[in-house]
Amino acid sequence: MPVNVRDVAARAGVSVGTVSNVLNRPDKVAADTVHRVTEAIAELGFIRNDAARQLRAGRSKTIGLVVLDVRNPFFTDVARGAEDQAALAGLTVTLGNSDENPERETKYLDLFDEQRVHGVLISPYADITERLIALRKRGIPAVLVDRSSGDLSFSSVSVDDIEGGRIAVEHLIEQGHRRIAFVGGPMGITQVTDRLAGAHDAIAQHEDARLEVVTIEALSVIAGRQAGASIVDRAPEDRPDAIFAANDLVAMGVLQALMMQARVRVPDDIALIGYDDIDFASAAVVPLSSIRQPSALMGQTAVEILLEEADDASTPPRQVVFKPELVVRESTSATR
Repeated sequence: MPVNVRDVAARAGVSVGTVSNVLNRPDKVAADTVHRVTEAIAELGFIRNDAARQLRAGRSKTIGLVVLDVRNPFFTDVARGAEDQAALAGLTVTLGNSDENPERETKYLDLFDEQRVHGVLISPYADITERLIALRKRGIPAVLVDRSSGDLSFSSVSVDDIEGGRIAVEHLIEQGHRRIAFVGGPMGITQVTDRLAGAHDAIAQHEDARLEVVTIEALSVIAGRQAGASIVDRAPEDRPDAIFAANDLVAMGVLQALMMQARVRVPDDIALIGYDDIDFASAAVVPLSSIRQPSALMGQTAVEILLEEADDASTPPRQVVFKPELVVRESTSATR
């Protein structure tokens, strides 16, 4: 059987309360008693059940993080920023991948609720407002990441995706492109619809430009490759002269289809811009132009806000919105 506190107390010749004080408040215990208890712990191989102790206290030292797709390096960077900031407070981060699935998203929230996590960071796929309200009533704060809170009832850390979409398409138009395709989806993801809205805003400022929407089922390389294949299957005169992909993974899939299936020259025949500016964007066979998000800073900031709310439940919600940044590389930079 596992060694427990009573076993340690018996070996050291002290009370269970004294062992507890040595473990939690050693400064209140005489030095020789601390020595006897620590020797008993070493001899018996006692390991304290920190999880049980934290649950009794009402909150663990873990932050739950739920992202849309752990395969996307953008979310990996968000997680890294969150983890670094949490570590400064003596906390750890447990990562959950909803995979754009509302049932998996709910299961992770239920799990974090059961574990009495210190708080929850989430990039939501479904409308989970009621679920987050229930968590908050149980003393578990939540901060939205990569998405703003529509009714401002929860703190959020995001990027102005409408502005990002506008910047991306405005850049393509400045390069001389007028037949532009937006490749993205599912449209249930707020970030996708916001980036598309920004694209429409840019198009509206130019009467000679038009925007085609190519909807895909996932923000992945495979989905991008399939969309790219559908575009290169058209006659050259029916293809767009530029593509705005909803994220860099999609852009990389589109690039593969353009260059491998039809030997389309990028950017001379079709220019291409992505979103997120993940590390792989600059390493692509044709380095990708992209809209940069401060991903690690977003994770760090979300943890900072979460800790404030965990310490004081009356802290009013904050909406932090970072500005996106255009990064120009070879995939859009040819002189037309």
